[in-house]
Amino acid sequence: MAEQGKCVRITRLAKKRSAAEVAVAAAMADDQLPNKKRVALGELRNLSNAIAPPDPSVGKPRRVTKTKKVKKAVPIETTTKIAQNEADTTPLDDPQMCGPYVSDIYAYLQKMEVEKKRRPSPDYLEKVQKDVSANMRGVLVDWLVEVAEEYKLGSDTLFLSISYIDRFLSMNPMTRQRLQLLGVSSMLIASKYEEISPPHVEDFCYITDNTYTKEEVVKMEADILKSLKFEMGNPTIRTFLRRFTDVAQESYKTSKMQSQFLGYYLAELSLLDYSCLKFLPSLVAASIVFLANFILCPDIHPWCSTLQKYSAYKPVDLRECALLIHDLYLSRRGGTLHAVREKYKHHKFKCVATLSSPPEIPVSYFEDFN
Repeated sequence: MAEQGKCVRITRLAKKRSAAEVAVAAAMADDQLPNKKRVALGELRNLSNAIAPPDPSVGKPRRVTKTKKVKKAVPIETTTKIAQNEADTTPLDDPQMCGPYVSDIYAYLQKMEVEKKRRPSPDYLEKVQKDVSANMRGVLVDWLVEVAEEYKLGSDTLFLSISYIDRFLSMNPMTRQRLQLLGVSSMLIASKYEEISPPHVEDFCYITDNTYTKEEVVKMEADILKSLKFEMGNPTIRTFLRRFTDVAQESYKTSKMQSQFLGYYLAELSLLDYSCLKFLPSLVAASIVFLANFILCPDIHPWCSTLQKYSAYKPVDLRECALLIHDLYLSRRGGTLHAVREKYKHHKFKCVATLSSPPEIPVSYFEDFN
């Protein structure tokens, strides 16, 4: 009987092993048939309307309306009791803000962002590049947004990737045939810098429909690192947006998730437009918070003393950048680039790309609100 029981146990164990092997084989079969989107940009065309100015047939657009009486945002001091230091406006358990140290951290970041070695040239397409246009750059950035979604990469990875691209193009002439190679190699570096489990080189070759070999991607990766002198950790729009959005939440009683996603959406739209390179990342982030507040609460002044204190920008400083991003939001610019717009139409982002906005920002919003 003991011998018979032993045989039964062995038979059951064999069946379990067999079932496990079948499951592993099925999983391997699924891995061999990936459903990732592969794109070969090939000959990047100079799309006539990728980053297009407003229709000239309509005449010079009215960017601002005449002054009207508006309600001011109620300062923090009159709505909720907070202390006069950074620690009181920042949760002590927030690892991104570091409680009492956040003021010094962001002061350091704002000094870092103006360093020449970390800034792309705002006119590199005119002075350095001969075969690359603003429209081609917009197409590349729009596609990289899809790549980041495909591989589930974080926002910081995406923003660093675009920063590397612009900094490299500020110093090195590039042909349009190799622009996509520069894009995936930059995202490979940013993934290694930011992600816990970054995609492999082969993944980035695959996503380009194997337009480039593994050796070409690795060679371009080395060229980028040498050109940027291994200075990989520069602050981006996303860096400052995290802080300014938290500050705005104390003054404007809007949905936290909706205002955050709207800020992310506007930030990614700003990446598409070459004209935004002339602004510092902190100024773009402040303009985004200004515009997000306006879109969500158009009858309330979108800026307040608290935001001015923590960002170091007055409303007048934000005017040019905020109007440019507003044009992007209304598809007056970059209307043919769809990846970012489609991404933020999804429910997981609260469908912020479908929110309506007044066509013009009142001129009074860019005046001092005191």
